[in-house]
Amino acid sequence: MESMSSPESGDPAEQAGLLPVVAPQLRALRRRASLTLEAAARAAGLSPAHLSRLETGRRQPSLPMLLALARIYGTTVSELLGETVTERDAVVRAFDMEPTAAGGWTYWQAGSPGRGMQALRVHVPHGSQGDIVRVHPGEEWLYVLKGRLRLHLGDTTHRLAPGDSAHFDSLTPHRIAAQDPGGVELLFVHTLLQSPTATLCLGPTTGETP
Repeated sequence: MESMSSPESGDPAEQAGLLPVVAPQLRALRRRASLTLEAAARAAGLSPAHLSRLETGRRQPSLPMLLALARIYGTTVSELLGETVTERDAVVRAFDMEPTAAGGWTYWQAGSPGRGMQALRVHVPHGSQGDIVRVHPGEEWLYVLKGRLRLHLGDTTHRLAPGDSAHFDSLTPHRIAAQDPGGVELLFVHTLLQSPTATLCLGPTTGETP
């Protein structure tokens, strides 16, 4: 498995054709943002030579790179990938928020699908998945609506009450658990790529029935 800490590793021949439209999109969006190659590379934590190879198609970007470049250029990962997105309503009505159960948690989509950020309302029952450690690229923001939350970030445990929020890099190992018997309700926003709801923040659910 290729290490994300070595962005220039891997065989270009094996990666060729995976994301054919990324190179011209990266260059066009950087120019639209009025950034030089050097400034964009510095903001993304890359060398100018590496970013140049991404823009000329000699290297393919990893997921963390796509997320970083999308933020820097003020766009979405979908646009970086050259996807044509159909017109979407800006407003999501309550009656359109169908609940989805997975791994004991219940989700309601609170934002439009296909965006660079995804928004959810989440109910976390007491005792459900509190031992699952999650680590993945992106950022997460959560806001406690009801109940109390126990949030483990790395080696630190935080207890959040209604009105409290947290915003963190999701490469930091994290665990989420309801502190009260009645569970906890959250607003949850993350910057992961398009994925089924069950894989966005649940982690492994082996042996569990949604």
